[in-house]
Amino acid sequence: MFVFVCAGCGAELTVSLSEVVLPPHARQKYGNGVQLPVLMEAGTFAVDPDPWGGPWRLWDEVEPGEAEARGIYAPVHALSDGTAGAYVIAPGDVRGTRLILEKRDGACCGLDGADGPNLACEACGLPVATRVDDCSLWQAVRLGSDAVRRLFVDGSHAAPPSWAELVEKGERTPPYEPIATWGGRAGTSHYWSWSPRWEAAAGQALAHLLVASEGRPVKVPDGPASDVFQRALDALLPAGPSARRAALVGPGRPVLDSGVDIVLVPVHPRTGRMWTTGGPAASAYPVPLPLGVWLWLVSPQPQLAMPASGGLPEDVLRDDPLPPRPNYLFRPDRGTFRHTLVRLPGVRSPWMRTVREALTQDWPAALF
Repeated sequence: MFVFVCAGCGAELTVSLSEVVLPPHARQKYGNGVQLPVLMEAGTFAVDPDPWGGPWRLWDEVEPGEAEARGIYAPVHALSDGTAGAYVIAPGDVRGTRLILEKRDGACCGLDGADGPNLACEACGLPVATRVDDCSLWQAVRLGSDAVRRLFVDGSHAAPPSWAELVEKGERTPPYEPIATWGGRAGTSHYWSWSPRWEAAAGQALAHLLVASEGRPVKVPDGPASDVFQRALDALLPAGPSARRAALVGPGRPVLDSGVDIVLVPVHPRTGRMWTTGGPAASAYPVPLPLGVWLWLVSPQPQLAMPASGGLPEDVLRDDPLPPRPNYLFRPDRGTFRHTLVRLPGVRSPWMRTVREALTQDWPAALF
């Protein structure tokens, strides 16, 4: 466990926290006027390896070779010159800070962090963090890596759960959920949608699938995986014979034969390590998926009605009849897809030229 303290005066700024993996949806902007929940679970933190926020430089202003040195291999609209390595935590885990009132311009329904750090150490006044809670953004606090220090406060490191323990716990992420918006009669309203978590996870995985395709068609397993990936893969990759075969691989799954070129594998939520497979498929290209999404893909769960008695509070969503599915086809998150793809060296392959050129243009709305 760790606590974070002010680099200026040493005052404690957080409760005790344990490190986990940064979710794929950490940078997602979802919908318009949507109330997204808190990004990080209480009591956890994650490190964002990439710069975030301003100042910004347009791509034409970036020196030759600079972007590649920072791990960006294809043109982007603008490059962030913010400090990398922010510690991302839940807003409720912050202590000993105050809001910098003049750092809240440009937001809609809350704080978007566009003006830079908006939380200061209450003890010494040093700007230490940026709180984000505006509409369509995941709620989080980003502690500046240059403004805080991480202190170890526990005498022993708890071993991360094993894959067997994680699978037995079985915390699946449902592919669709109710989305809260502003503007209802009581201040909020809801609609059923594909899960923002799934859309971001699919955007990240789709970037890897394109690189793994080597310019050939890719066939993913039938079922939920096909619903999520196949339409986008067919639109972005050339048609033809000798498609590369993708399969779902992970804990509890059978060993695959030599006909698999790409494996969709879970990422350990604590360590960030991808599942590694043995046998003939050991050389296949691994495509990362959040564990909860992967678990649903390999073992979809029916939406079962729950028995209820008496009246329901006004804010509770009824489960009879069953929650409706979204009325549109699944679309991977465009921003997460772009952010991931430009950071994969394989994007420089000659056959990716058409995709690279489209990165700076508007993709068809029906695809993303």
